[in-house]
Amino acid sequence: MCCICSWPASCRGKPLGYKVDDTKLKRAGLDYWPYVVVKIHDSWDHFFDYFMKQEGDKRLLAFTKRGTQIHSDFSYRPGDWLVFGSETKGLPQQALEDCCREGLGGGTLRIPMVETYVRCLNLSVSVGIALYEAARQLNYEQLQYQPELPEEAQGLFPAEDIYA
Repeated sequence: MCCICSWPASCRGKPLGYKVDDTKLKRAGLDYWPYVVVKIHDSWDHFFDYFMKQEGDKRLLAFTKRGTQIHSDFSYRPGDWLVFGSETKGLPQQALEDCCREGLGGGTLRIPMVETYVRCLNLSVSVGIALYEAARQLNYEQLQYQPELPEEAQGLFPAEDIYA
């Protein structure tokens, strides 16, 4: 399973709005930062070309406030790519269309929230909610993998804390 966050190219830091080599970002990643694989695409079109070249069964699932299905009622499967937009602008129209395209898209999903003056959930909260629901449905298959620690990290942490 892959999680994608897509921001408009107009954001500062092109396209994310921040630098992924930032010390604060790495500190927020704690012990798992060495295992994170980051791929930055300049636009939705560039990402979509990359997605199309990936082998195996795959679907694009757009998370949006106007999604047609509730995230916990949807049936996830291995090979799903979860796509999230910015908190302020959401996903570009082309992304929403591609996520609904026959044979590629799984559709649009939403996380229920109270209809008040609040526009959206925090992006990191939304990603966490969605990923753990998908992982739960897939019996936490992705969490069964226990990678080898890099040599420089060997012995720094008790193993039970790293995978907790």
